[in-house]
Amino acid sequence: MLRRSFATLLTVFAFSVLSMSVSGADDGWTPLFDGKTLDGWSVKSGFATYKVEDGGVIAGKTAAGSPNTFLTSDKQFGDFELMFEVKVDDGLNSGVQIRSLLKNVDAENSHGGRLYGPQVEIESGPGQAGFIYGEATGRGWLSPEPQSKDNSVNQHDHFKNGQWNQYRVVAKGPNIKVWINGEMIADLTDEEIYKTHPKGMFGLQVHGIGKKTETYEVRWRNLKIKPL
Repeated sequence: MLRRSFATLLTVFAFSVLSMSVSGADDGWTPLFDGKTLDGWSVKSGFATYKVEDGGVIAGKTAAGSPNTFLTSDKQFGDFELMFEVKVDDGLNSGVQIRSLLKNVDAENSHGGRLYGPQVEIESGPGQAGFIYGEATGRGWLSPEPQSKDNSVNQHDHFKNGQWNQYRVVAKGPNIKVWINGEMIADLTDEEIYKTHPKGMFGLQVHGIGKKTETYEVRWRNLKIKPL
């Protein structure tokens, strides 16, 4: 009786573990990179460098004289929910491109084309982290808040300097919402950008620093997506 009960408990335990595993696989989330390599991603627009560090971290490092550089996903995405964590050195501006496209692909010194489209801002606080910028679109800020002259509107301190920050981005139709560390930052509806960018690539930005010799780094981890 004791042996049979123990065997039964083992069977129940194994079934529970399997059920949790299946449930986790079916929750709709998919990792955006394999945690070990940059397979499925390509460097565009500049020559900053990217590498994978232990623990599944993508590290981007500035390069003197490089324009804005992006590690772009080979796949394109339309409506989605995106989650990631990011940590950036003070003094470096960064961002994550969503639904972005390449232009001037064959132009000289274009480094595979200029990535352009909506960008979710990353920068130390107090600042504009989480607002939406029109990278290389000629429109500047898409979010209205950074255009305000009121500091209580155009900046916030929800981004934790020198620490990991969790971003959540929901893009559905012309609406883009952004949360940082659980705080809603942006709720933008922009029909114009949606007409030209209903779907596109993700791009992890290392901003250009001109001819500065000092280097800066930005790191991302736990990138995952849920199609909507």
